[in-house]
Amino acid sequence: MSTDPQDIPEPDRVPGAPHPRMTNRVIGQDHAIADFVEAAKGGRLHHAWLLTGPRGVGKATLAWAIARWLISGEKSGDLSVAEDDPAARRIRALSEPGLQLIRRPWDDKAGRLRAEITVDEIRKLLSFFHLSSSEGGWRIAIIDAADEMNTAAANALLKVLEEPPANGLILMIAHQPARLLPTIRSRCRLLRLNPLTPELMTDVLAGLDVKEDAEALAALSDGSVGEALRLSGQDGLARYQQIVDLFTTLPRLDRLAAAKLSDQAAGRANADGDPFDLTTTLLDRFLSRTARTGLMGAPLPQAANGEGALLTRLSPDDLAARDWADAQARLSARARAGRAVNLDPAALVMDMLTELAHLPPAQSARPAKS
Repeated sequence: MSTDPQDIPEPDRVPGAPHPRMTNRVIGQDHAIADFVEAAKGGRLHHAWLLTGPRGVGKATLAWAIARWLISGEKSGDLSVAEDDPAARRIRALSEPGLQLIRRPWDDKAGRLRAEITVDEIRKLLSFFHLSSSEGGWRIAIIDAADEMNTAAANALLKVLEEPPANGLILMIAHQPARLLPTIRSRCRLLRLNPLTPELMTDVLAGLDVKEDAEALAALSDGSVGEALRLSGQDGLARYQQIVDLFTTLPRLDRLAAAKLSDQAAGRANADGDPFDLTTTLLDRFLSRTARTGLMGAPLPQAANGEGALLTRLSPDDLAARDWADAQARLSARARAGRAVNLDPAALVMDMLTELAHLPPAQSARPAKS
């Protein structure tokens, strides 16, 4: 039984936020915009661009802005295009014949999105570029995200990059470019986007009418508007406060609180997000912030009540920071592997929490005296 297209989630959209093609303004990435516009106006427009940077900083928004700008006639110097421009309207409706979107497809049999971009999706790209452009204009492909391609898809894309089509442009979004084939990376021009500053993040979130604490969201999302919106839509600040409160109980981990957090991670994924992914992401963020506190010798801007004092206690120096950083790398890999083989989410999270409670810095840390 096939699924109604309107019910299929878009894998390249942050839950609770509009799709990047609906956003007309790229915020905080003026340097990347300038680099692309200079190349385009100077007649040096490479046929393939790799847009990199942390997840949620605007890579997809920039790719869609580039597509609108080129297809509409590239008149402005900042990629801006009027909302009522015919090309802009077609792109928002996904009806522009000169644009092909490649993303993870829906699996009707399994009733969910596939975990990877398959070779069949890249074959659509091959057909798209071989069609003659009806008006002799641009043919643009957006791949979101290129690091989600499986091996067969990556090899098929490599053939396209080796024989670039006339008037063709490929915009590849990559959250983890190291996962791409070196031969793909070497055939692309790099366009790196940076995290937004805390001040700009706070202004952006206020403009988006986010109700939660904008400063805390900015701190926890590391300069990523997309990540801040995802956390806001999934009550991420409250869940992170749970994690901070739990680790405040070290060196004697509160087992009941740990079990509650683990059980929450086993909730069913829905259109608003995946509880397991949210929990492991926030644990990863907590470990990263703990390690960075020890390396910097001072706490980061707080993302939860009591976080500053806790991170200083758990990671007082660079030696402790190294232990926390090692734990982050080890447990992040375990979470990915466990998810891949469908291990019980609650048991996996509980196992991670138990291991963290026995880290040397955690064992030696003592609650601050009141």
